[in-house]
Amino acid sequence: MSPNNIVIREITQADDAQLAAVVRSVFIELDAPKVGTAYEDASLDMMTETYNNPKMAYFVVAYGDKILGGCGIAHLEGADETVCELQKMYFLPEARGKGIGAEMIEKCLNKAKEFGFKSCYLETLPFMIGAQKLYTKVGFQSLQAPMGTTGHYSCNVWMLKHL
Repeated sequence: MSPNNIVIREITQADDAQLAAVVRSVFIELDAPKVGTAYEDASLDMMTETYNNPKMAYFVVAYGDKILGGCGIAHLEGADETVCELQKMYFLPEARGKGIGAEMIEKCLNKAKEFGFKSCYLETLPFMIGAQKLYTKVGFQSLQAPMGTTGHYSCNVWMLKHL
């Protein structure tokens, strides 16, 4: 897989089913909780429709016709209007360790700034150590408690970055 053939682009409806399968496969691969996480979000099967709203965007990593992962940005539900959330960042194993995650986060945070957000929140699972290292590397800092009302009670690592 040549990095030159990997594209980060906004999601299209044709990507929805593949992306949902990618996210769910990562949960299965990592034996992650299915309840209280993105795995059971109703939006997972209709991401294009979900993110087709003001101040929301979702990007996919594509290699030809194959979706390797994705990540989105949206207002953090239950927080003030200046706080967004980095959402549903999941990649298949073949997309990891290639710098794509950092590039994806940068794309999402640039979009967040464009939307006028002042800080970005995220939550993840405690055993997703690689993801936490990446988030720290790009400037996210650990929080002692969750923000907003995501409903993802199984995700008990919370981080914030000021934009």
